Amino acid sequence: MAFLSFIGRVLFVSVFVFSAWQEFNDFGVNGGSAATALTPKFNVLSKHFTTHTGLQIPEFEIKFLVAGAIALKALGSFLFIFGSTIGATLLILHQLIATPILYDFYNYDIEKKEFLQLFIKFTQSLALLGGLLFFVGMKNSIPRRSSTTKKAAKTKTT
Repeated sequence: MAFLSFIGRVLFVSVFVFSAWQEFNDFGVNGGSAATALTPKFNVLSKHFTTHTGLQIPEFEIKFLVAGAIALKALGSFLFIFGSTIGATLLILHQLIATPILYDFYNYDIEKKEFLQLFIKFTQSLALLGGLLFFVGMKNSIPRRSSTTKKAAKTKTT
């Protein structure tokens, strides 16, 4: 059963590993195509955020956001493969940050084909997030074995 669990974690995390590997190979000086595609989406999200909250998102280069995403996916994947809750938490953090930025279906009309494509990817990302949350929940609900030996039975007094 432990081997099947390990294989399941490897297959699950392959989505994150391949994505991080592709972004790493394409990174370059300016952050690669991921930074190019992310820049307009991040700008729209920051305008929405500023409009609704009144808070300003600080200016920074998008390549740092891409580098952070690569690091979260790589480290989180490595730790998750070996059953670490910390790895799952890093991947959850990545999903929570990246999903609303990358899959901004809410910026399109329902009739546009981009809406449906982005909405499908958004729901797939939510499914990955749900799987990670399930893993963390199951990990925390399983009682841990105590490292102490069995307690000695108390003697009855008459």
